[in-house]
Amino acid sequence: MHHIPVHPSRRALVTLIAVAVLLGMTSLAGTATEARNAMRLIPPRTTPATPPTPQSHPYLGMWVTEDGHIRHELLPSGRYDEQRGDRKSAYVGKYWIQGDRIEYLDDTGFTADGEFRDGVFHHGGYVFRREPR
Repeated sequence: MHHIPVHPSRRALVTLIAVAVLLGMTSLAGTATEARNAMRLIPPRTTPATPPTPQSHPYLGMWVTEDGHIRHELLPSGRYDEQRGDRKSAYVGKYWIQGDRIEYLDDTGFTADGEFRDGVFHHGGYVFRREPR
């Protein structure tokens, strides 16, 4: 079987498009960029350039499950710190908020998301309420 040489940039583009198709992206106009960002775990282009500050975002602060087992703090620096029981800083990483949605990139590379509805934070199958200050 004869091997036909393929330029690395063309191979990369084909790979990006394949990833985009697997991720269910239908628009080919932004497919390569969106797939590249997904592969690199880069937040979407709509991510604010500067992290939120306590004065500018109402969702910052400590969120706690009803039983108090999980304590999830959204810091003004654009980072989060989650405690699970006695395990302090069990999960830490970056977050981005857009509207009522939040996207996470854990320092280990794990990604997650959540949603704020009616003063309640829904994340990872858990329900969090803001800890009284």
